[in-house]
Amino acid sequence: MYGPDIGRRIRNLRHIKGLTLKDLAVRTFCSESMLSKVENGKAQVSLTLLHRIVHSLDITITALFSESRADQGVVTRAKERSTFRIDAKGSRLERLIPPNLGHLLEGNLHILAPGGGSDGILMHEGEEVGYVLSGVLALTVSGVQYLLYAGDSFVYRSEEPHSYLNPSEVTTQVLWVSTPPTF
Repeated sequence: MYGPDIGRRIRNLRHIKGLTLKDLAVRTFCSESMLSKVENGKAQVSLTLLHRIVHSLDITITALFSESRADQGVVTRAKERSTFRIDAKGSRLERLIPPNLGHLLEGNLHILAPGGGSDGILMHEGEEVGYVLSGVLALTVSGVQYLLYAGDSFVYRSEEPHSYLNPSEVTTQVLWVSTPPTF
């Protein structure tokens, strides 16, 4: 889902932070066994667990995935955007703002396969705004579910428990902007 070296990067960051596998398990509400499998590339990590891991390691998802490139700047061409899968359904995220440039905003294009989504509840610092480009988005914020269609938009504080899902049979595309960067 995220590539073979993500587990290695998580393990290296955990060691740099001086955390044992048990420490990280407690912080992320995940079993040591599951974290060990993730670190060794034997299990895929859900987006929800990934958020908890990076929060516990005091980094962003962008920092975890970044490959530093000196030529990244004002324009990112469509074929050059960083892309990664965010769930087992084949949903993916395309970065509209290159990582590692010290931006205050994060912009992504979420391309959600039918049935795809956050795979659980997320909570983190910040604020998020989005615009549904196509399809249907079921957005749940603080226990209230909203069905959004092409042309609809949303905004909420990221500290509120939130999740999202494509409940339809067609691909959904959402322009998603947040601050501070968490991916």
